[in-house]
Amino acid sequence: MYHDIDLPSWIVRFGELTEQIARQFSRKDLKTQASNYLHGLMETMERKNSWQLAEAMGAASPHGFQRLLGRAHWDADAVKNDLRTYVVNHFG
Repeated sequence: MYHDIDLPSWIVRFGELTEQIARQFSRKDLKTQASNYLHGLMETMERKNSWQLAEAMGAASPHGFQRLLGRAHWDADAVKNDLRTYVVNHFG
């Protein structure tokens, strides 16, 4: 299914995307968790809950993702707008 992906290019593009949304997170650990969470969402597993995403990303527990989604302060609309801008600029 994903055999035609240019992996080096994908890694660069994903880095650009996460840099664009990183400005919405005030702390480095939250930026990292947001990047890891987004990466986990793109995994091919059938179900995607915090435990499965954490396992796929090599974390010992889902606590970092749960904190990001439930207790951390960030503007979901601003992240959504940044993602939309990135998609429009790169995919039309």
